[in-house]
Amino acid sequence: MMERRRMDAALMVLLLGHLAAALEVPLDLLEGLPQPPTITHQSPKDYIIDPRENIIIHCEAKGKPHPSFSWTRNGTHFDVDEDPHVTLRPHSGTLVVDISRAKADQYESVYQCTARNKHGTAVSNNIVVRQSRSPLWSKEKIKPIVVQEGVSLVLPCQPPAGLPPPIIFWMDNYFQRLPQSNRVSQSLNGDLYFSNVLQEDSRNDYICYARFPYTQTIQQKQPISVKVLSLDAINDTMAAFYNDTDLFSDDPADERKPTLLVPSGPSSSKIVLRGQVLEMECIAEGLPTPDISWTKVSGELPAKRTHFLHYQRTLRIVNVSESDAGDYRCTAKNKMGSVHHNIHIMVKAAPYWISGAPRNLVLAPGENGVLTCRASGTPKPSISWAMNGIPIENSPKDPSRKVEDDTIIFTDVQIGSSAVYQCNISNTYGYLLSNAFVNVLSEPPRVLTPANKVYQVIKNHRALIDCASFGSPIPKITWFKDSRSSTLDGDPYILHDNGTLEIPVAQSHNSGKFTCVARNLLGKEENHVFLEVKEPTRILKQPEYKVVQRGRSAVFQCKVKHDPTLPPVMTWLKDDGELPDDERFEVGADSLTITDVTEMDAGVYTCIMNTTLDHDSASAELTVVERPDSPTDLELTDQKKRSVQLTWTPGDEHNSPIQKFLIQYEDSLHHRGHWHNLTEVPGTRTTAHLKLSPYAHYTFRVLALNAVGLSHPSFPSRMFKTEPAAPDENPTGVEGFGTEHNNLVISWKPLTGLQSNGPGLHYRVMWRQKTVSSDWNMATVANTSKFVVTGTPTFVPYELKVQAVNDHGAAPEPAIAHGYSGEDLPVAAPENVQAMVVNSSLAEVYWDPVPSKLIRGHLKGYKVYYWRERSLHKHNPHHVEKQILTFSGNHSRGKLPGLHPYSLYSFYVKIYNGKGEGPASHTQQFETPEGVPGAPTSLLVTNTDLDSLTLEWSPPHVHNGRITGYTLTYQPVNNSNELGPVEELALPANETSVILSNLRHSTRYKFYLNAKTVRGAGPAISQETVTIMDEAVASRQVDIATQGWFIGLMCAIALLILILLIICFIQRNKGGKYPVKEKEDAHTDPEFQPMKDDDCTFGEYSDNEDHKPLKGSRTPSNGTVKREDSDDSLVDYGDGGDGQFNEDGSFIGQYSGKSVSRETAEGHESSEAPSPINAMNSLNSFV
Repeated sequence: MMERRRMDAALMVLLLGHLAAALEVPLDLLEGLPQPPTITHQSPKDYIIDPRENIIIHCEAKGKPHPSFSWTRNGTHFDVDEDPHVTLRPHSGTLVVDISRAKADQYESVYQCTARNKHGTAVSNNIVVRQSRSPLWSKEKIKPIVVQEGVSLVLPCQPPAGLPPPIIFWMDNYFQRLPQSNRVSQSLNGDLYFSNVLQEDSRNDYICYARFPYTQTIQQKQPISVKVLSLDAINDTMAAFYNDTDLFSDDPADERKPTLLVPSGPSSSKIVLRGQVLEMECIAEGLPTPDISWTKVSGELPAKRTHFLHYQRTLRIVNVSESDAGDYRCTAKNKMGSVHHNIHIMVKAAPYWISGAPRNLVLAPGENGVLTCRASGTPKPSISWAMNGIPIENSPKDPSRKVEDDTIIFTDVQIGSSAVYQCNISNTYGYLLSNAFVNVLSEPPRVLTPANKVYQVIKNHRALIDCASFGSPIPKITWFKDSRSSTLDGDPYILHDNGTLEIPVAQSHNSGKFTCVARNLLGKEENHVFLEVKEPTRILKQPEYKVVQRGRSAVFQCKVKHDPTLPPVMTWLKDDGELPDDERFEVGADSLTITDVTEMDAGVYTCIMNTTLDHDSASAELTVVERPDSPTDLELTDQKKRSVQLTWTPGDEHNSPIQKFLIQYEDSLHHRGHWHNLTEVPGTRTTAHLKLSPYAHYTFRVLALNAVGLSHPSFPSRMFKTEPAAPDENPTGVEGFGTEHNNLVISWKPLTGLQSNGPGLHYRVMWRQKTVSSDWNMATVANTSKFVVTGTPTFVPYELKVQAVNDHGAAPEPAIAHGYSGEDLPVAAPENVQAMVVNSSLAEVYWDPVPSKLIRGHLKGYKVYYWRERSLHKHNPHHVEKQILTFSGNHSRGKLPGLHPYSLYSFYVKIYNGKGEGPASHTQQFETPEGVPGAPTSLLVTNTDLDSLTLEWSPPHVHNGRITGYTLTYQPVNNSNELGPVEELALPANETSVILSNLRHSTRYKFYLNAKTVRGAGPAISQETVTIMDEAVASRQVDIATQGWFIGLMCAIALLILILLIICFIQRNKGGKYPVKEKEDAHTDPEFQPMKDDDCTFGEYSDNEDHKPLKGSRTPSNGTVKREDSDDSLVDYGDGGDGQFNEDGSFIGQYSGKSVSRETAEGHESSEAPSPINAMNSLNSFV
């Protein structure tokens, strides 16, 4: 039936149409507007007061006109004026009770405040006033408790009942909290539980304290004395008082399965209210101490709201909801068994709002409205309505009002219908009381937002532009921007019900002037505001994590970008607090510098850039490191003859973990004042087992190493002396060798003082021939490291031993070493020496090894002495310089590289040992075969004509055999340096010149000439030249040359070239060198090479295929080539010739040609010096 009524009410609301939104009259902004009372402040429902202070019961309200106040006490009118101890604050409903002349408990009652004016009445909650109480503990005498070790124990607290309940804690006589653990813990009611007691629990000052928060007083219970004794101790101590009868049985407290002390029984139940804190506890006894665990039988524990306290003994769930109802199980378990207890939780709820308390209504005459009072609870609460504090059923009838359960519907309200309605929702566990007024007004729109207000917002943030207004009926708000061309009611704008305009993501173009217009039936009003969109503040370079050694500087960078119109303020924090007031902290424009860093400076540093609108921050940590402090407290334990245990306490590692410890020792007996490394141990260890040597006075120290470095050494340990003993080891490095052919020197590395193991160290030196069965010869020496045996045969193997001996005995039997007596020169030469020629430059020599008995020493190798007697070519002189090749080791052959072809060689072989060389073998000879010849010495071009020329050359300087002939190849070269077809001629060996005919006129040719032997052709020499131009071309040039302008140009060029030549000559005499460049423009005649002004060199072009410079001859203007002096004399002896050279010997005027062959060889070349005439001739041919 109730649901049907609520459905009818909802349909009625829909039919009524527009329902006014909640609105409250802004009394502080609008004068003269009427409003019913509204309670603004009141004391809590359950109001506990301090009996030592005046009682103040708050009740504040507002309205127009200002309301008057009255009170009820325990449901009846409370006349304030009749009680001399009670006053009412002016313009307020707050009661003040002066308890200086009255008792506070006389005013413990239920109070309710009423605020009324001519438009309605509002009422407060029922305020229950109670005074706080902190009663004293009752006097009692607590007997000492004597218990057997291992049993459980409960120390009761039983504090006096206070209001509110006290906070319980246990302390001793010195006000120190008693330690608690999973074995000893405090229950929710304050008792102290021991799952099992130990003898260490014995004490006479177990004191329970109760703190009462309102009065800030602490009460204490009488101390409890507990004595825990073992079974034997109890029998011995108490037998005399009980006629020698044991208190307990002979059996001690055995291990046992858990038993629950709290709660009792297998199950229990508990009620908790929604929104409160649920606490459940399980305390068990047993031996060993049980562990407690919790589960929810009917589901999962709410992880975010669940906490385990008191070593898992208490389960706390905060902000309880209906979903927390169900069964919970606690389990106590040890190795002997387990026990569990189920707790059934029921969740009830005092009334609570579903959609909030009813909201005030401001309606215009004729409008409709709804008051809704919707709440829930468990059990379901009841709802009652009142108007102006009177039950609504007893209030005057109003045809515009209809009550439907939790809703009041107003239809066509009229002036005079204003009132305050009270909604009361209650059930067994509490109530809700709310006031909501209905104010019927008729007012034109008023915009409450200040005019021309400027709103500033950060780009990409939300912008909210207010248009607070008031009117009845409620005004409708519309917004315009700048030109007011259209309303702002679509994307990206959002218009809220209260008139606020929202821009979800503000951009720069959203800046400007905004106009809001408020309209209702009675008129309109508009207001202008402005929006400025600013650039965000951003940290571009954040501070970075720093690890800094103590005493150095740390610099944190914090570079920021911000809107230029917003003044920035940079702030630095350390660990979320202000920076220390220390001059070592220097704050710059975009940095923080900390000089002379100390460990106190470690922490998190944050830079914050604030503007009036936004901020940005970034943090970085500073870790201060330093070398570790020295270890301390060195102790020697477990002392034995040859070992000791060293322990120490590490020093502060200063934020850098210790990687290892270095243990050093000083032996004051043998090497006082010197510390030596003994061993290392990882940084996680603080002990080391040290192996020691006998007969030493040890002192130890320890150093710690971290990533920064080594600590200072610790203070030395006390001295530890080891007893002497026989040596443990013999000398090492025993060797035997001879310094003369008839002696044997035995040497060794002597023992150190620490290795001697005792006083009186000396050595037994023993030797005998290895190949002869004989007894050991022995000698005793001290303070030395060698012994010389004389009169030995030459180079005989010996067996050697050196043993260490001191006053306490000899070292173990030494190992046998081997050596030889002294060496002598070999007495024999290699036999059967012969040579085999491999090719024209390589021969291989063979010999028979010398017998070992004739070597008389350690074989080092063989030496081959060889030299070139002469060339087999009759014109070459003799050569007698000897060369030596050494072949280390026992060889019987060797190769002789780098020989001259076509030559006669002699050689012999010697053996050598550590003493020197033996006699030479018989001298042998061999001949090398022919090889390829060298390049011809020179190649010259003479008698150049229109279609013919003569080539002359000199034979190769190096023949390497008999010359069998020459090969000449040549080809033309065009103006673009491209090579033409190749012509080849075979020439006899006795020829040194050739005439070439049928050549093309005015053409450049390139020639290659090489010599041949029976082994093949050798490298080529090249040359270039140009044939003479024909008469037609010459006459054309003559005609041009007779022109006046051409004569003037040539004179200017000749003068310029002469000046440049003079400058070059002067610079050359000063020591300058002028590299010859050979590159030239592809479109000019190859003969035309103008000089460069910057380096006094001729123009150049390169051979793109072989990149080899080719020196060419120049053709004079008369078409003939002047023959130079002998090229052979120039090459062999370096004198004669008319060619011009630089100081480094290079020709002036080189150039290279382009060849289709990549196998052109560079030979001895000549060139004619360039002249102005040649340059002019080349220019003529170009023109």
